[in-house]
Amino acid sequence: MSENIQPTSEENKIVENSESPSTNLEQNRFECRSCGYIYDPSEGNKKLNILPNTPFSALDGNSFVCPVCRAGKNFYKDIGPKSKPSGFEENLTYGFGFNRLPSGQKNILIFGGLAFAAACFLSLYSLH
Repeated sequence: MSENIQPTSEENKIVENSESPSTNLEQNRFECRSCGYIYDPSEGNKKLNILPNTPFSALDGNSFVCPVCRAGKNFYKDIGPKSKPSGFEENLTYGFGFNRLPSGQKNILIFGGLAFAAACFLSLYSLH
């Protein structure tokens, strides 16, 4: 019952062609999960004296911090190269800018607006 089934040569071609092409991982951008700052290796960072074309992996994990919120290197996530096809994360920039807010600020905006509307509604009782 334990037969080894080998794929045909046509199936091997399909598997080989479905693999993603090799990309230069050193040019991937990294986004700070805390504030949304994007480190682009092709630009570097003048504020931190990081030269252009410095890959994120070459940055020192102990001394590198986010120039906006001072978060460490471990708070960054890989968002891929600049030329990748657009998707959900790129579409967050559309609108009035509320999509770029961190979740804590969105909660303050939503529930603060609800509290303000409730206060305005309750203030109508003072019109007697």
